[in-house]
Amino acid sequence: MNIKKIGRLCLVLTLALSVAACASLFPNYGAINPKHEVTQAFEGYRVNGEYRYYVSGGLLYPNALMGLHKDYRLDPRTLWKEAPGMTAAKMQEIVDYMKSKASRHNLFLFGFEMSDNKGRPIGVWYSVLWARTLLRMNEDGTVRIDTPELDVYERTQGDTASDSRSDSN
Repeated sequence: MNIKKIGRLCLVLTLALSVAACASLFPNYGAINPKHEVTQAFEGYRVNGEYRYYVSGGLLYPNALMGLHKDYRLDPRTLWKEAPGMTAAKMQEIVDYMKSKASRHNLFLFGFEMSDNKGRPIGVWYSVLWARTLLRMNEDGTVRIDTPELDVYERTQGDTASDSRSDSN
């Protein structure tokens, strides 16, 4: 074998081992991945009767809107507020308010598919790109999805919660 092939083999092997190590270190974590169809569903005000819907932040301008499949229970320690009896009209009101606030900050909203630790879809999420969080399947059968930061519209993608340059000057 030549050196390039050995190098590629080592790189592939290292990546495979890294993925395997992460999977074993975080076996209870799911994923929240962008999905165009989910964006279209939210912006088309399509309500899925299989979901319970929740908002993060104020009801007028939520930071995120989430639909969790009814087969799953949200960890009660989270700060999500249920939006009971979701209808297309109610979805339109929430999504339009979110879009209005996002546009004032020159931002766009995106839809995401949430999946459990086995890769099965369990819900949907709608927010600005960086307002996401971690999804953890708890031992007691609940799903831990923490709410995003409260200032998601004011922050830019590169900002972090610990960025305090303006506070220290």
